[in-house]
Amino acid sequence: MPTSPCAVPLAHATRLLNHGPTVLVSAAHDGLRNVMAAAWNMPLDFEPPKVAVVIDKNTFTRTLIEASGQFVVAVPTRAQAALTLAIGSRSGRDGDKFVALGLDTLPASRVTAPLPVGCIAWLECRVIPEPHVQQTYDLFLGEVLAAWADPAVFAGGRWQFDDPETRSIHYVAGGRFLMIGEAFDV
Repeated sequence: MPTSPCAVPLAHATRLLNHGPTVLVSAAHDGLRNVMAAAWNMPLDFEPPKVAVVIDKNTFTRTLIEASGQFVVAVPTRAQAALTLAIGSRSGRDGDKFVALGLDTLPASRVTAPLPVGCIAWLECRVIPEPHVQQTYDLFLGEVLAAWADPAVFAGGRWQFDDPETRSIHYVAGGRFLMIGEAFDV
């Protein structure tokens, strides 16, 4: 994370996810914290901004989200692909993944979940309770309370992926990722 992440106006918060990146989802409750990788996520609404993310019943992150009613969605980079795979390949029930993987965090401004350092965007969310949807489809809806981005990569309300190492990643399967490609105007 840059020393000074820039606040993203909530009206532009959905732009942080509209290109479909794999994300990290962090949560914390009662002194415990966890982070997981999630490929199935998307922006959902503009005013107020909302997101949707699939969080399996068996994850420790879900336990913390259900207890706290909050979570953070963070956008990792190409440089963090191995870390993202490692995060998605182990359980937080076996110990603090942040410590085990050497992933530093910063405090969020509106939620208790930590912000993973090194990502290029962060959305602080409160759960919009939809018990049937959560139990039946493992789908969590979140209202974005605050949004942040690395100003070297997101400025003027747009992504600027000049450096391949700071591009967002997209999980395919079996340890394979794609990174966002070249931008072009029409």
